[in-house]
Amino acid sequence: MTITLDPQQQAARDWFESLRTRICAEFEAIEREAGSDASFTFTPWDREAPGLTPGEGGGGVRGVMKGKIFEKVGVNVSTVSGEFAPDFARTIHGADENPAFFATGISLVAHMANPHVPAVHMNTRYLRTSKSWFGGGADLNPPLPRDDDTAEFHAVLKGACDAHDPDYYPRFKAWADDYFYIPHRQVHRGVGGIFYDHLEGEFDADFAFTRAVGDAFLAAFPPIVRRRMHDSWSEADYRQMLEWRGRYAEFNLVHDRGTLFGLKTGGNVDAILMSLPPMASWS
Repeated sequence: MTITLDPQQQAARDWFESLRTRICAEFEAIEREAGSDASFTFTPWDREAPGLTPGEGGGGVRGVMKGKIFEKVGVNVSTVSGEFAPDFARTIHGADENPAFFATGISLVAHMANPHVPAVHMNTRYLRTSKSWFGGGADLNPPLPRDDDTAEFHAVLKGACDAHDPDYYPRFKAWADDYFYIPHRQVHRGVGGIFYDHLEGEFDADFAFTRAVGDAFLAAFPPIVRRRMHDSWSEADYRQMLEWRGRYAEFNLVHDRGTLFGLKTGGNVDAILMSLPPMASWS
């Protein structure tokens, strides 16, 4: 990667990469506890766009693990810069007059082998156009929802939000409920979490909150996995998981803004589409 970063950009990039390292280590530890030797495979990539030499527009690393507990989990980090196409720039905060952009972030999707273990999504990012902001969130996607898992996941996210602003959790929970909705199915993608975007007040405070979201995810999700990963399941449970995964794929291909952003900015296609489940069904 040959792009030059200022101190704020470098700090954000370093944090997202360090969070990736901690998450991957924890997920591999869960696999060890289950008697599996599965580990992440990391593949670097350079952003491709017309007129760019390799690395000139940044790039990232795609991390994927397929194991006994995590049927397929992707943890991607990227740091890219360049210019939006004019038609796409009009849809991006602060890019309507100047198409130049910078973006760094982490994106994670885990599809689990056991239908009783929820799938999960987490993403945090820092973007700069003529404006500068953080965004992201985390949401739980169980094929077989359990009220205690849902309550625990939300409680940890609420604690992270409340430590920074008491208005954050109700605001960002409602935003997640609205965003992670499949209108053509008239169902939510999962049991929610938090979602925020265009957090552009003061860099240090917004960055601190974004770090808290990443830490909260790491505190909330692994205990749920460990609690459910040895639960017995039936063929009907498995069929329900596959059908639910179909809904997840529909959302990510039709409605997810992150998928569109990655494809429109010359991102790595395999990394962008790692959110798709390894198997799904439509009955």
